[in-house]
Amino acid sequence: MAVTRTLSIIKPDATKRNLTGAINAKFEAAGLRIVAQKRLHLTKAQAGAFYAVHAERPFYDELCTFMASGPVVAQVLEGEDAVAKNREVMGATNPAQADEGTIRKEFALSIGENSVHGSDSEENAAIEIAFFFSGLEIVG
Repeated sequence: MAVTRTLSIIKPDATKRNLTGAINAKFEAAGLRIVAQKRLHLTKAQAGAFYAVHAERPFYDELCTFMASGPVVAQVLEGEDAVAKNREVMGATNPAQADEGTIRKEFALSIGENSVHGSDSEENAAIEIAFFFSGLEIVG
């Protein structure tokens, strides 16, 4: 398998509870390397731009409000088949349906406050990474 990259966001519900280190330990234990990372507080407009693909969905406004409610940690993860590996480590969006040992099973508060975001394809990973990081900030 090829070494690829994906975007990960540790969401406000998790940063508020000081879970950044515990979540990152799960990524690293799964063989993913953190090659870029920054903590930031998105405005609602920035969150809206990032999640623009969901603009017509009923949860869009609530999602943007939530993502602007506190700091997030945006990061680039690198590893073999990084998108799929990250999604496996995150677990199902609904924490009640997530496998034991996954981030969402252990840390999510609800479907909406599910602690992490991860790219869903290599194409979207490239777009999402570019939203937060310049090439100079990614150190692999």
